[in-house]
Amino acid sequence: MTDIAYYTSEALTLLHALIGIPSISREEDAAADFLQNYIEESGIMTGRSGNNIWCISPNFDTGKPTVLLNSHIDTVKPVSGWRKQPFTPKTENGKLYGLGSNDAGGSLAALFQAYRYLTTTEQSYNLIFLASCEEEVSGKNGIESVLPQLPPIALGVVGEPTEMNPAIAEKGLMVLDITAHGRSGHAAREEGENAIYKILPDIEWLRSYQFPEVSPLLGPVKMSVTQINAGTQHNVIPDVCSAVVDIRTNECYSNQEVFEEVCRHISCEAKARSFRLNSSSIPAGHPFVKRAAELGKTPFGSPTLSDQALMPFPSVKIGPGKSSRSHTADEYIMVGEVEEAVDLYIRLLDGLRI
Repeated sequence: MTDIAYYTSEALTLLHALIGIPSISREEDAAADFLQNYIEESGIMTGRSGNNIWCISPNFDTGKPTVLLNSHIDTVKPVSGWRKQPFTPKTENGKLYGLGSNDAGGSLAALFQAYRYLTTTEQSYNLIFLASCEEEVSGKNGIESVLPQLPPIALGVVGEPTEMNPAIAEKGLMVLDITAHGRSGHAAREEGENAIYKILPDIEWLRSYQFPEVSPLLGPVKMSVTQINAGTQHNVIPDVCSAVVDIRTNECYSNQEVFEEVCRHISCEAKARSFRLNSSSIPAGHPFVKRAAELGKTPFGSPTLSDQALMPFPSVKIGPGKSSRSHTADEYIMVGEVEEAVDLYIRLLDGLRI
């Protein structure tokens, strides 16, 4: 068995084991314990903070840049409609079924085996492998809590299902709560001030406004009103109406800039739940991206959010599987996709200069 074949086999063994351990966001203890033991049994020292596990290349050199290989151990809760057992790995017709197989167990297992291989050879960079938690809920105990404990990072490689094409830009996310205040009164009389009517012009502005800067990779900033709440009973004029706005930002704007633009145009009170999850991008001319293109992979912009949003350094999202399979019943990844990922991660990183 060649070296690559060995590490590919190990990746599939690890993935099977991880599928069998429930690791819903904020309930990753058992999976983190298992992964830490697995890594240490392979002779690699680990660091741990909460349910985040990492390892640093043994010959770490402060004179070299550092590459972070990252994916997450947590999953969403199983959706309804599963016909197979979400926590029982099962292979049929080349498909490995199980919750987290595609998002993002395949990436996690392949990245770790690539780390093992690459740290046996001399590279022009240091390597860190990080298995983080709470990614699916953008939790503050996940990667955001770990990065300050690690050496400075020059490049992040984030394992998420992209069919091994490099996502060189990713939309950010900001959620707004907007509130209109009126005055209650009896619906049968001409009294009160209807908060629903006050919020309607702002909802229409949010529906129709187009931010002028459009990304060639991610398209325009997208704003969607997704929830509305008002009223206590049919005969009382509502004095408060609130709405939730989902905003997907492109790399042309920070979340703070988008928020300020919204506030300039609406009359309602607006509060952002967080400014943390900004859009991210990496130049198409970055050596990693150029090597991916040379290997036949197509750079693209991703509409979905990942831990890239919390990385204050250049990063690229790339991993086995398809995003459309994530968070679905009977989630699966192709065995061949995991095999390709181990080989391609190694070819992308072996000898890379950044």
